Formats: sequence, C-alpha cells, structure tokens
Amino acid sequence: MTGKKVAVLCGGDGREREVSLRSGKAVCDALNEADFHAALIDLKSLAEAERLSGYDGVFIAMHGDWGEGGQLQAKLEAMNISYTGSGPAASMSAMNKWTACEVFMKAGITFPEGVLMPAGFEEIVSRLGRDVVVKPCSGGSTVGLTIIHDLTPENLDEAVRAAKGSYDSDVMVEKYIPGKELTCAVWEHDGRTEALPVIEIAPHTGFYDYANKYTSGATDYIVPAKSLTPEEFANVQAMAVKAHEALGCSGYSRADFRLAPDGKAYILEVNTAPGMTGTSLVPKAAKAIGVSMSEFVSEIMSSASCGKR
Repeated sequence: MTGKKVAVLCGGDGREREVSLRSGKAVCDALNEADFHAALIDLKSLAEAERLSGYDGVFIAMHGDWGEGGQLQAKLEAMNISYTGSGPAASMSAMNKWTACEVFMKAGITFPEGVLMPAGFEEIVSRLGRDVVVKPCSGGSTVGLTIIHDLTPENLDEAVRAAKGSYDSDVMVEKYIPGKELTCAVWEHDGRTEALPVIEIAPHTGFYDYANKYTSGATDYIVPAKSLTPEEFANVQAMAVKAHEALGCSGYSRADFRLAPDGKAYILEVNTAPGMTGTSLVPKAAKAIGVSMSEFVSEIMSSASCGKR
C-alpha cells in the first residue's frame, strides 16, 4: 500500500484519548516517512467514521472504548474499508479482561485467579487472599486499577468505586502475583505469527501505572529482558503467540505478564491496538530486532484488510 492515502485514526472520547493522540501522531509520522500519504484524524465519535470513504486504508491508533473494542472495526467492515489490527470479535474479546480469561482458560494459558464483582468479601479472601488487584474489566493504561496488599472491606469498596468511576465497565478482582512485570508483542510477518523480544518493565517508584507508563524517564525498559532464563523467555513468547491466536487476533498485538519468583508466567491481558508513542513498548521491541518504527507500521499497514477475521 506504499503511496496510498491512509487515515490514521486516534483520539476518541474516552480516558485514553491523550495517549491515543500521541500514538496517532507517531504512527502518522512514521507512515509518511515510509512513503504513504498519511493523514491524522481525531475521531471523536463512531459516527465520524463516515468521512473515511476517500481513503485507501485505515491505521487504527485508538485505545480503549469503541475504538479498540470492536465497534469501530465493525463499522469499517460495513463500509468496506481496509484497516489494521484485529477484527470485531477478537477486539471485543480482548477488550473485556473477564471474557479474555475465559478464552485463556480454554486454551490452557495461565492467568491469575479472579472473581467478578459483586462478590462477598469473605469469598474474595478465601479464594484470592488479601493481596489483590482491582480493575475495570474493560479499558487500559491501568486507569482505575488499584493494587491492595492488605484487603479490607473498606479498601475493597474504595477500589471498586475507583474502577467503576473510570469506565462504564464490570469490575474484577484478581490475585496479586508478585514478581517481574513483562510484556511481549506479537506480529504477523512473512506469513508467520512471531513474538518480538520480551521486555522487562521496571518503574523507578511504585507500579507501572499511568504516570509511569507515559512519563519519559520514569521507567526502565530492559529489552530483551536479561534477567529471565532462556526457558522463561521462550515460554513468555510462546504464551503471547498462543494468546494472540486463541483470541483470533490479526496483524499485531501485545500481551502483558507477571513472572512470579518461581518462574511461572501469568498473562494479564492482550492489547489489540497497543500504544505507539515515544515511550510505548511495541516500537521498543521492534527496534531490538532492527526494525524501525517506519518499517514496523509500514508492514502492519500493508497487511490491512477488510472482511471476516
């Protein structure tokens, strides 16, 4: 599709709007560097997709809500416009973390045990212990997520309110897994689904929250993750590919993990439209294998399609 007219969709009207705008600009610049004719479009509502009929294809740089959760993808398919990334069904399944866990369970992919709210305090403690993570089932960028190390009815209620206040979403509580924070991107390259190098994420303070994700210099990224054994490294890569395929993802995705002290990896979620900003993880992983941002987005854009996936 080099030389074609491409719309880079970003923005939206959700909590991840600012990050999406930054992703969109980075993608747009990289596509133009790769000789596409890319235009940045701040899509503030699904209805505005009607103005895309003059483009040869769409690069989706939306994060969260209807832009990543399948509705935009279905709209583009109805308009017969080629777009990047996963189709409506895979996007919807990945966006809802509880639904994704059901897919992971069927595929034999290890994930932290969790419960869907509402659930009683005693049930949560008996199943998960007192170290838990409370988060919206839908959404990203750790918005509305709370880590609790000594669960009480009071701090559970507070965390559930924070999760509900961030997204119009169900809330889940999952067992906290101590250990290392990892991520692994997957792309479909030369007819194969391949995992990029595993990245270890080491915030200078606290956990990998919104500020540590998007503040330059707040977090160290070790790529490839040097502290993992070869077996741990290969296992995380294999799990990322398996999750991508189990959900029915297309083009590329990024899976997030916790690696427990005993070396066991737990998948947390799969992002079907991962961040592409200057501090984002997918470009870092691609760079580690000698693939520039412009080369990476060019490959993704060239694989854009319209139709059932």
